[in-house]
Amino acid sequence: MYIYDSSSGRSVVSNLSGGGETEKKSWKNLFAYIGPGFLVSIAYIDPGNFETDLQSGAQYKYGLLWIILVASCAALVIQSLAANLGVVTEKHLAEHCKIEYPKVPNFILWVLAEIAVVACDIPEVIGTAFALNMLFGIPVWCGVLLTGFSTLILLALQQYGVRKLEFLIAFLVAIIAACFFMELGYAKPDAKEVLHGLFVPQLKGNGATGLAISLFGAMVMPHNLYLHSALVLSRKIPRSVRGIKEACRFYMIESAFALMVAFLINVSVISVSGAVCHSSNLNQHDQASCRDLDLNEASFLLKNVLGSWSSKLFAVALLASGQSSTITGTYAGQYVMQGFLDLRLKTWIRNFLTRCLAIVPSLIVAIIGGSAGAGELIIIASMILSFELPFALIPLLKFTSSKAKMGECVNSTMISAITWIIGSLIMGINIYYLVSGYIGLLLHSHLKLGLKIFCGILGFSCMALYISGIAYLVLRKNKEVSHLLALTTPGTHEIASESGNNNISSMFCLPREDIASMQLPQRNPGDLD
Repeated sequence: MYIYDSSSGRSVVSNLSGGGETEKKSWKNLFAYIGPGFLVSIAYIDPGNFETDLQSGAQYKYGLLWIILVASCAALVIQSLAANLGVVTEKHLAEHCKIEYPKVPNFILWVLAEIAVVACDIPEVIGTAFALNMLFGIPVWCGVLLTGFSTLILLALQQYGVRKLEFLIAFLVAIIAACFFMELGYAKPDAKEVLHGLFVPQLKGNGATGLAISLFGAMVMPHNLYLHSALVLSRKIPRSVRGIKEACRFYMIESAFALMVAFLINVSVISVSGAVCHSSNLNQHDQASCRDLDLNEASFLLKNVLGSWSSKLFAVALLASGQSSTITGTYAGQYVMQGFLDLRLKTWIRNFLTRCLAIVPSLIVAIIGGSAGAGELIIIASMILSFELPFALIPLLKFTSSKAKMGECVNSTMISAITWIIGSLIMGINIYYLVSGYIGLLLHSHLKLGLKIFCGILGFSCMALYISGIAYLVLRKNKEVSHLLALTTPGTHEIASESGNNNISSMFCLPREDIASMQLPQRNPGDLD
């Protein structure tokens, strides 16, 4: 790319694009972009994922592995679009929603986003409570209460540096991942059955559809779309056609690697659970555990590798998983509130409020239903995330498919087709499950006929409202144009020529202060070549 030098009256080659030398150096920049994708991927191996993985393996062996494969591929495409939106427009998804939609739809989207953050935090609360129970014998309901204090401890640790804390958490989670990989060698799942489960879609048995929705909801979470589109704003990105496209490509590569690691962990957990729980050598106690498998009973799956240490190490990794996911939930909540309402709270206040909202239902269920009920609540929370996904996904697809917002980086026809097919399948499965499940619930209930009719009218009215909300987002045309469109068109060099060679550095977009100040990793101006 050529930039006009006003001092010499001639064009010079910019280091932002073109040239074989620059092309060789550009791959060094990949390391400058690493971070957001891995932070987002933590949510793909949180306690909610472990719970749904364990139950799917125990109940259906390898029959639902294909859901993990489909969800991981869908997550890669969707998360890449979220990153692209932030890179190209310098605004994250919540900010675009506020600009694009009227007050009432915008308020509803904000409420749904906040519910998604709380639903994401519920598995972290319960997972932490289970970990405390395994480590110290603390009752689950008491552990739920203590999770509020664990949030404050986590925030205190963050003062020593987020990168150090993330490394520690990643190390602890990697330990449990290594244990499941080692257990795979002992359990020896049939390779043909595993491959069949990965590549042959099937939903057999009662509750398979609901668990499949939970698996998908635990993998592709709506709050992650807000999170990823904002996290990329903490990096310094060249404001040139080549620089922007390079950033989008590197973020996709980073996301692909991070999601591949999460995919392998989830597959290993399901495979171990399926192989062990369907083994003919299982004793009666372990058989009983498999019939009602939850995070509090899952440590026996690792006893062949770790022996008596299995429950303790599993608890440590579960605690790390829950607390690391709390980081992503806190950041997502901050961006959602800042984007929709232009309001920012102190991090500890925001984190504590979100955790309190998640503690209330978790505490009630833990007291009434015990650990089994708490495990079921994790599944329900994952299903809520799946049902809410269209309200974050559709705006993302509409924005990234709009040339008025994305300029030259608009989605290609093929990407648009793939993403809309993914979105349509998600919406179709959700609606089918809601309708069929509710009809079955009414038919098998012992309510009087009049009460059944009333519940039917109320329930289907809510479903109609749900479908109407989705239809509104799909059919409404985008009206707002990105104010940064000029920076993603061939006219970029004309803008640069007005400032001369002394301001070539202005071609870089510095990290947004309101994003970078949220305890996110800071980058020095010289980190990019």
